[in-house]
Amino acid sequence: MFQSVQLVLRAITVVSISLWHLALACPVIVVRACVSRAEAGAVVQRRTRRLVVALGPAFVKGAQLLSTRRDVLPVRWCEALADLHDRVPPMPVRTARKVLRSAYGGAPPFAVDWNSVRSGSIACVYRAELDGLPVALKVRRPRVRKLIEQDFAIMRAGAAVTARLPWFRGLPAVAVLRQIGAAVAAQADFEAEAGALAELRTVLADVEYLHIPRPLPSYGTEGVLVMEFVDGLSPLATETTPAAQRAQLARRVLFCVYRMLFLDGLVHCDMHPGNLYLGRDGRIVLLDAGFVVRLEPRVRRLFAEFFMHMARGDGPHCAEILQESAEGVAEWADVAAFRRGTVALIEESSGRAARDFSLVRFATRLFDLQRVNGLFAAPEFIFPLLALLVLEGRINELDEEVDFQAESIPVLTRAVMSGLLKNGSRKQA
Repeated sequence: MFQSVQLVLRAITVVSISLWHLALACPVIVVRACVSRAEAGAVVQRRTRRLVVALGPAFVKGAQLLSTRRDVLPVRWCEALADLHDRVPPMPVRTARKVLRSAYGGAPPFAVDWNSVRSGSIACVYRAELDGLPVALKVRRPRVRKLIEQDFAIMRAGAAVTARLPWFRGLPAVAVLRQIGAAVAAQADFEAEAGALAELRTVLADVEYLHIPRPLPSYGTEGVLVMEFVDGLSPLATETTPAAQRAQLARRVLFCVYRMLFLDGLVHCDMHPGNLYLGRDGRIVLLDAGFVVRLEPRVRRLFAEFFMHMARGDGPHCAEILQESAEGVAEWADVAAFRRGTVALIEESSGRAARDFSLVRFATRLFDLQRVNGLFAAPEFIFPLLALLVLEGRINELDEEVDFQAESIPVLTRAVMSGLLKNGSRKQA
């Protein structure tokens, strides 16, 4: 009962905050629109960014995803939301000090530079010194996990109501939101993130052009993650970066993602510009491992097989894999129509360069095929799809000519050769 009351109060808060920002923005927008539509648009973008921050971390995460998708939002909107990757307004210094004192039961063993803050939706990161050694100190915002859990509970309630409508009936939206909500809330578990950083450093140790900061778990505690400080970071690429270097960076990032996904069963869902940088030594630096999910072997195999056959333009096998992995098949399902539609979609999408292929449009059409024909995707597939959706926007910025699908073939071939995946041919129904 108490939790239900809390959810109702949180829903009222979300609506109230939204209405307040709308009331503040409308007069300014009207006045600016009389002068210039561009100025009015800038006001809307700034106010939207403030609204997202005021609503909390679950909404910031959604905005971060949208900011990477220039094929979905106009460039100005993407740029307006891009600050939310690592420049969310930080918590007050007195709050951060209080968190540290509570975490360490008194004065923490660090000398913290409070002016060096980089701020995300879950935590703020500061440069600190530990026995003369520079370290990165990640301090969790108060109540952040509770807010995330409440917001996703509200979303699930809305999805449950929507699922009763004829157009949405059968879609596993509640299950998908439950899995995403649990994974986003888990970003507040810094002990798990320290473990994920250590695991990624181990499985990708042979990738000489990648650097992942070393966690220092013996110095961390509840709500505080301590790791190696990486100095001299710069954006992965700028407007002056030569095209050849941009293309190389795109392929290297893709290789690392495919390695994690298809060989190690690890999905990094947060490889946005705020977590990917270039180090002084020319290596790619991946700073964060909070949103890393481990796939069950069956899900990894099925997703990898789908991706491999998609890259080859093999529509019949793709349709078969989707049918096998479906969460459910309705009594009225038209499997034959689903297979025909999938084959046509794969033939149309295979072999396209990044500038000619949109994963958003592809996924939307694929989900629509499933919905219309009564086959419903497994919720676990949402994580590799989410990871690739975030990554695709970054890859498009680096090199529009890269073949997103073909770059996966060497890693998938290695997975087949190592016995992690079945070799290609399935008996078709």
